[in-house]
Amino acid sequence: MTPDLPSRRSALWLAATRHPFLEGLRTGSLPPGALDTWLAQDARFVADLLAFQSRLVPRAPRHAQRLLAAGVVALVDELAWFDDLAARRGLDLASPALPATLAYAELLQRLDAAPYADAVGALWVVERVYLDAWTGALPGAGDAAELVAHWTAPGFADYVAGLERLAGEGPADEQLLVEVLHQEAAFWDMALPS
Repeated sequence: MTPDLPSRRSALWLAATRHPFLEGLRTGSLPPGALDTWLAQDARFVADLLAFQSRLVPRAPRHAQRLLAAGVVALVDELAWFDDLAARRGLDLASPALPATLAYAELLQRLDAAPYADAVGALWVVERVYLDAWTGALPGAGDAAELVAHWTAPGFADYVAGLERLAGEGPADEQLLVEVLHQEAAFWDMALPS
C-alpha cells in the first residue's frame, strides 16, 4: 500500500526529507546563492507539476477530482507567489532548467502515461515528501522562515492527507514511487555546491 512507503523505504525517505539543504534552511548555514538557485528551479518544477496534475484530473475517478482540481488551483496560486517572491528577491525565474529539474519534468511526463493509481501515488509522494521536508526545517533561519511557514501551512497538510486517502485506494508501482524519492533528494542536491 502506498501510504506505508515512509516506513518501508525509510532510508530513501530520510534522504529526501532530512537533507543537508534542509538543515541549512533550519540553521541558516546554506552557502550563498543556494536558496535562490533552488527557488528558481522549484518555480520551474511547480509549473511542470501544474501541467501534470491538470492532465490527471480528468482521468481520476469522479470522487477524486475535486481534491485534485483544488491542487491545480493551489499550484496556480503558488506560481503567482513565486512571481512575487522573485520580484522581492531578484530571482531569475527564466534561468535555464538544471539537470535535476529536467529529470523530474521527464518523470512527470512519464506519469501521464502511467495508470491513475501510479500517478496519484506518485503525486502523494511528491507532496508528502515536501511537507515532511519543510516541517523538518522548522522554524527556518533568517529569510528562510517565511518559506518554511509557507510550505508547512495547515491547509497544505490537509491537502496532503487527502492525497494520502486517494493513494491508499489502489496499489501503485513501487519503482515509480522510489524514483520520486530519488528525484526529491537530487532536487535538494542540485542547489548545493558539489
